Amino acid sequence: MTPVEPGLFRRGTRFLAGRRRVVAWLVVWSVLEAGHTFAMGYAPAAALDDGFLAGEPRTGLAWLGAAAVAVVVGAYGTGKTYGGVAGLVEPFRDRLVTTVVDRALRRGDPAAVSRLTHQTEIARDAFAGLVMVARSFVFTAAGALTGLFLLAPPLLAVVVPPLVLGLALFLATLRPLARRQEAYLAADEALAAGFGEVFAGLRDVTAAGAEPRVRAEAGALTEAALEASRALARWSVVRVVALTVAGRLPVVLLLAAAPWLLDHGVTAGALVGALAYLTQSLMPALQNLVHGLGTSGSRLAVVVRRLTPPSRTPGAAAPGSPAPSPPSAALRLRRLTFAYGDHADPVVRDLDLTLPHGAHLAVVGPSGVGKSTLAGLIAGLLRPGSGEVVVGGRRADTAAAAAGRVLIPQEAYVFSGTLAANLGYLRAGAVPEEELRAAAEALGMTELVRRLGGFAAPLVPAELSAGERQQIALARAYLSPAPLAVLDEATCHLDPAAEARAERAFARRPGGTLVVIAHRATSARRAGRVLVMDGADTACGDHHELLARSPLYRDLMGEDGEAGGSHPPRPPRDADRVDPVPRPGLAGDGGHVVAHRPVGQVQAAGDLPDGGPFRGE
Repeated sequence: MTPVEPGLFRRGTRFLAGRRRVVAWLVVWSVLEAGHTFAMGYAPAAALDDGFLAGEPRTGLAWLGAAAVAVVVGAYGTGKTYGGVAGLVEPFRDRLVTTVVDRALRRGDPAAVSRLTHQTEIARDAFAGLVMVARSFVFTAAGALTGLFLLAPPLLAVVVPPLVLGLALFLATLRPLARRQEAYLAADEALAAGFGEVFAGLRDVTAAGAEPRVRAEAGALTEAALEASRALARWSVVRVVALTVAGRLPVVLLLAAAPWLLDHGVTAGALVGALAYLTQSLMPALQNLVHGLGTSGSRLAVVVRRLTPPSRTPGAAAPGSPAPSPPSAALRLRRLTFAYGDHADPVVRDLDLTLPHGAHLAVVGPSGVGKSTLAGLIAGLLRPGSGEVVVGGRRADTAAAAAGRVLIPQEAYVFSGTLAANLGYLRAGAVPEEELRAAAEALGMTELVRRLGGFAAPLVPAELSAGERQQIALARAYLSPAPLAVLDEATCHLDPAAEARAERAFARRPGGTLVVIAHRATSARRAGRVLVMDGADTACGDHHELLARSPLYRDLMGEDGEAGGSHPPRPPRDADRVDPVPRPGLAGDGGHVVAHRPVGQVQAAGDLPDGGPFRGE
């Protein structure tokens, strides 16, 4: 695998080094199996030269009997090798599955289904086949070449050159073969993703009359997959040529050189033994190696490279560490535009925003205006129609940017396991308990930790309230190495005091930058900067600037600038600051008026959208 990907070779070496005991037993059983290979040529040669041709049939039969015993012993060794291979393959597959699931949870990998099912099984089967054929060829070749040397050294001069030439030709094709294999897998992923979208939207396709367009796009994906498979097949032809040179040419040369060999001291038995080594041992092992390494090896190299993160090089950032960021800005939006569909009105239009490191931004606006959409764009979950999102100097859709940000959504995710495992999930290694305790204190969840039984206590997600799950998710993000934290209504199930404490804790993180998608107006008063979203119009500034120049912000905050506005807020429609609804049955119909300022009367229950009493607002 070295010609394909040196990094993979190093990782594979480390993987095998961690299982020395399994590898050692695999070598022992392979040596036992190689004894059968040695006997397959040497025993018939001795049986002819020292037995039957010398007039000693008993000696010849004894050598054949020894060959039969070697076959039985070799078969026993072969059977034992399967257990050793399983001891390597199953941990390898488990590691791949863990890596794929981890990537899917951290990054929302759209190809996770294909990676977890099809590609993981490809890697498992390819790795098992590669271990078997590589092990078999190495020990078979060692046994056969040792036997040839002991029979007659001149035999090596006939067999070794074409064998080496064919192997060199085969190794030279590994890199282009791996590239074609990777192109094939990429086409397979695109085909699976494309058809998945089509199947999920068949009703919409029919309703919109989009069958011709979908047919053309699906046809293009199919043609790309077909061309990738054809390119792979063309390079596979070279594999057949290499097999012919390395496996069949030595037999032809040996037969052609037989008279010369016999004239130079090679016995008839040695010649028969050499033919047995070539046809019964070397050629089958070589065929398995070429087909196994050429197909399974290149597929394994490509699939593992796609399933696992790249190995770290000196000076590179460690996994889970924040990407290096320029000192100028932690987040930059440049003419950012996004719409849900080609013909839909943009939810975000030409938005420019720059946040320095350590900034605290609150995003406010009426419900449905696009605040969560903006969070998805910053988090790299959505792709802008135009413009770009730059996180720490890196585009939002890159792995480096993903390492520099963390998104805490409204629906918090807590998995079964210990509380410490949940809190340290975004860290590369175990988090010291002192740091866990400090984070719990900063976020006001010390009592929750005590009630759950400490950081080593197992969690049952179903037994936690929505607010408790949000506290755990917040602490997980707080402990992450990502400098940019995006809270997308991540405190909506907490009371105002707990919400304020959490936001202040994130704002005080050393070098940390905080973006809060606010669901309470008080979040805006705590922020250093506020972004007011109102469809295509936006305004940005501090609290006092926006009170002076943004009518919508004044409405959201209330007439006097206090955080007492209605929720969900609605822009006023007339000077009286109420929204009349022209329909009969105004008394108690639950929709005829929406208040935007404190008033001095108590409305009847049901007058407001939430159906509750007016409570002085």
